[in-house]
Amino acid sequence: MKRITITLDEELLDAIDARVASHGYQGRSEALRDLLRTGLLDSRQHAPQETTTCLATLSWVFDHTTRDLAQHLSRLLHRHHSLVHSTLEVLLDHEHSMSVAVLKGESQSVHALGERIISERGVRHGRLFMVPIDADVEEHRHGDQLEPHTHWRVRDK
Repeated sequence: MKRITITLDEELLDAIDARVASHGYQGRSEALRDLLRTGLLDSRQHAPQETTTCLATLSWVFDHTTRDLAQHLSRLLHRHHSLVHSTLEVLLDHEHSMSVAVLKGESQSVHALGERIISERGVRHGRLFMVPIDADVEEHRHGDQLEPHTHWRVRDK
């Protein structure tokens, strides 16, 4: 085994220590290995295996005091503007905000953007929720509507 060094804030370290005690681990290393295995397995299970179209929500909490993070995240979203349908930012306190982005596009691209944002330094929590869809390409009108439109059809699992 290899030894690594990581830096954790007190709150996260307290949570790990509580898990060590509640689950009967021999120490922090064993608990962290177990959490890492679970997290890595979970991320592989949620990664798209095929090229499909999806609708997704990406939410993350980030720290405004992390140098240039807000500007960096904004530039990242602008570089992927074809995937971004809508965004919302909620101010939580003097240092933190929660952002939510509704994304639509090719599943692997949406997943890659989500993982990129969630993994940025200063992003405290993040989650990507993807729903496979088929675009209904038949344009139609309802009643007296002037503009034709299409529908996004949710796919069965």
